[in-house]
Amino acid sequence: MNWFIYTILAAFTAATTTILAKIGMKEIGSSLATAIRTTVALVFIWGVVFFKGTFKQISSISHFSLLILILCGISSGFSLLFYYKALQLGNASQVAPLDKLSLLITIILAIFILKEKATFSIILGAVLMSVGAILIGFGK
Repeated sequence: MNWFIYTILAAFTAATTTILAKIGMKEIGSSLATAIRTTVALVFIWGVVFFKGTFKQISSISHFSLLILILCGISSGFSLLFYYKALQLGNASQVAPLDKLSLLITIILAIFILKEKATFSIILGAVLMSVGAILIGFGK
């Protein structure tokens, strides 16, 4: 499979995650819901790593890569905490689109940090998706 198929699968599973999280948080706080979800994800992902045998690569990770991945994990943890709190307080149909404003931020960071090229179609698409996210997110 190529990157596009994995991207569509990621979008579908992210959408189902949002709906399941909203339903699952009816009786508990967002932080506890995030912790439960993250623990299950942690066990699941480590299971995949051991099943695929990629755990053997751990010893070859550079200190720099490990530091970056640790920072990534912290950032991801904050993102989940903020997302679940927003989801607990708001409508899933409004929270999820506004969360996707991360697309615009990702493109900006990719251009300046990763030195990726900003084509007209990328800029136009990002603007249109951002406008759409704002319209959906703030629409009543």
